[in-house]
Amino acid sequence: MNSQLHALKLRAASPFSVMLRKEMADHIRSWRFIVLIGLIALTFVASMYVSIGNIRSAMGNANDPDRTYLYLKLLTTTDNSIPPFHVFLSFLAPLLGISLGFDAINAEQNGGTLTRLMAQPIYRDNVLLAKFVSGLIMVGALFLVLSMLMIGGGLVLTGVRIEPQELMRIIGFIVISVTYVAFWLSLSIVLSIKFRQAATSALTAIGVWLFFTVFYQIVINLLIRSFLPDPAFLSQEQIQWYNEMILNLLRIAPNQLYTDAVTTMLMPSVRSLGPMTMEQMSGAIPAPLPFRESLVIVWPQVTGLIAATIACFALSYYLFMRREIRS
Repeated sequence: MNSQLHALKLRAASPFSVMLRKEMADHIRSWRFIVLIGLIALTFVASMYVSIGNIRSAMGNANDPDRTYLYLKLLTTTDNSIPPFHVFLSFLAPLLGISLGFDAINAEQNGGTLTRLMAQPIYRDNVLLAKFVSGLIMVGALFLVLSMLMIGGGLVLTGVRIEPQELMRIIGFIVISVTYVAFWLSLSIVLSIKFRQAATSALTAIGVWLFFTVFYQIVINLLIRSFLPDPAFLSQEQIQWYNEMILNLLRIAPNQLYTDAVTTMLMPSVRSLGPMTMEQMSGAIPAPLPFRESLVIVWPQVTGLIAATIACFALSYYLFMRREIRS
């Protein structure tokens, strides 16, 4: 009787929901996902340990306009022995997205399961959506659990309740982090469709990550230095224009967009992400911004990450729809 009810439920369920549950179960049982979760959790615990040890000095700094935001300080305070958690995450989040998607399609094809899957009455876009959405659900649940642990630990250790502004900023941090992982997940899915071997797609994705993380800033600095005239002969407006041009070129890199966005979310006193003249800074009172104004500042960075994610997913959809699948 139970087996018949289970069969009826599977028939009533949509193909997308069945594939979504299957992909999530595969991620949970995957050793590489477990290892990356353990690595991120370890860096989170280490960052929280350092932040809690230095929270009193950070809260007692009268020159810091963000000193009243206890829970944001837990994510940003450090004694320079290790970076804060959001800096760690800018390096580890791409690896998490790459690990979830580099063999999404080619492993199914090499194992012979993709042909049997396509023989069923399901659409190809359900396959891509299930692999993409399942990874985002797992990543979102991971970041949400870590944030709840941070809030609970801070409440137990300090007894200070969290303010609504802090809660909204932490939720914004989670959303931006999930969007950042989504870009690398969609990029790795594109490479898994383009290359037949999983090792090739993984190495290509890691190469793209290393280029934007390590080499892109070096290339931009060398190019700008070769064309930039002597700063001694430039006016203040020209220097500001060159600095803005360098920042705009650096923001092509997704890690720069992520760093700008989470820094503004977790540090309410950040008023601008670009260079400012002395006239613009004169008369400014160092005080934290409301959440809405910080969201306005980071909205271009967030929309850039979303647009890059949609572009990669659209490319994967185009390539997968045109791909001939044979046994």
